[in-house]
Amino acid sequence: MVLMAISLQKGQKVDLTKGHANLAKVCVGLGWDTNKYDGSYDFDLDAAAFLTGENGKVINDTDFVFYNNLKHSSGAVEHMGDNLTGDGDGDDEQIKINLPLIPANISKIAFTVTIHEADVRKQNFGQVSNAYIRIFNEDAGEELIRYDLGEEFSVETAVVVGELYRYGAEWKFNAIGSGFSGGLRALCLNFGVNV
Repeated sequence: MVLMAISLQKGQKVDLTKGHANLAKVCVGLGWDTNKYDGSYDFDLDAAAFLTGENGKVINDTDFVFYNNLKHSSGAVEHMGDNLTGDGDGDDEQIKINLPLIPANISKIAFTVTIHEADVRKQNFGQVSNAYIRIFNEDAGEELIRYDLGEEFSVETAVVVGELYRYGAEWKFNAIGSGFSGGLRALCLNFGVNV
């Protein structure tokens, strides 16, 4: 029997580990396309993960995993590297999660996408289409969850796409899809990272 990935709407929450008893290693894939625009710059979108406590803030700055800090000290979260153009099909950037290694004081992992140098390049998420996040079982390659963001953004330069969060002994996923202006700096301030 082939299980279909659960396709989520904004605000929807779904169990990730319940019903997948041995699920340990998952990969979060983020993808996007850029619409044609008349600027002279490439679009460089960057995925990141913020590991936070109950209060939604990082415990220290190393709990922010991104292109300049590819691996969390616990080994639980690893960014697979920066894609500078987003060309091609499939995931543009991936972040691997080893669920059993996530420290006990971490209750959420928020996944975000920002536009690099958005202000300088006069770019925003209104110029991005087909953005999605998906979570798949790294060992089996089976897609478990998918959330397509749709076309609801205009001037935003950063998006909190979704989050993994603890629920008792299980992990759940919340499709968030909330936009921010102010790019990566605004996100860092929101999650308590010193900038």
